[in-house]
Amino acid sequence: MRIGFIGLGNMGGPMAANLAKAGHEVRGFDLAAPMPEGVTRAATATEAASGADVVLTMLPNGAILRAVAAEVIPAMEPGAVLCDCSTVDVDSARAVAAQAEAAGLGALDAPVSGGVGGAAAGTLTFMVGGSDAAFATVKPLFDIMGQKAVHCGTSGAGQAAKICNNMILGVTMIATCEAFALADKLGLDRQKMFDVVSTSSGYSWTMNAYCPAPGVGPKSPADNDYKPGFASELMLKDLRLSQQAAESADADTPMGQLAADLYRRFVEEEDGKGRDFSAMLPRFSARHRG
Repeated sequence: MRIGFIGLGNMGGPMAANLAKAGHEVRGFDLAAPMPEGVTRAATATEAASGADVVLTMLPNGAILRAVAAEVIPAMEPGAVLCDCSTVDVDSARAVAAQAEAAGLGALDAPVSGGVGGAAAGTLTFMVGGSDAAFATVKPLFDIMGQKAVHCGTSGAGQAAKICNNMILGVTMIATCEAFALADKLGLDRQKMFDVVSTSSGYSWTMNAYCPAPGVGPKSPADNDYKPGFASELMLKDLRLSQQAAESADADTPMGQLAADLYRRFVEEEDGKGRDFSAMLPRFSARHRG
């Protein structure tokens, strides 16, 4: 396939490289990032998109996605598919999809899970919203860039799945960190707590697979001085998107709101920026009342 790839940063770069390695013709555009191996540089986003069967975007936020979409949609040929892999607000995803479809294009919102490691290894999970036909067109590319692609529904459903999942993740991580900090103060050994909770009704992915306590459970960022697998500021971004969506949809998400508030304080007022989102544990351990 002829592929245009716009946004070649930490995530987009390795994704584009994997597509090129698989034999696809990839033209890339980024304002700052270097071209990955095998990817041809385009001078503009429009040049990357023109003549492409599929245009993939991996961008920082909804406002930038809207701006890029406005630029590239007129350059794309009818029947081509615009597939956005960024994590953005649901309203932006739906607005861009409507604009693409009005121009005779397919449109998908396909945010990812798996981080930079998954992008490099080609083991991402894609949560995809859009038409069956557009999904079928891009599925072979998802299979190269990732290990799983779930078609979640119509436009916006991919973003909805991502932010609902990550709202659960943020809330659960805070609860797990609070529980370890409480266990410490009660004199309960962390390993003993893990042994009980990981096989009892309190078990969760944050406890069993990504334990925030160093030396407990499988290896996690906690064992690497909380260097990010998933940075706290990215969790804050996703929690803010969940609350924006909740407001837009008139949904009641008090725990999601509280998690967003706590991560905001951690990132903006404390030492959370650039640390893994599980570094909430030392934050709770060190915190004094008042």
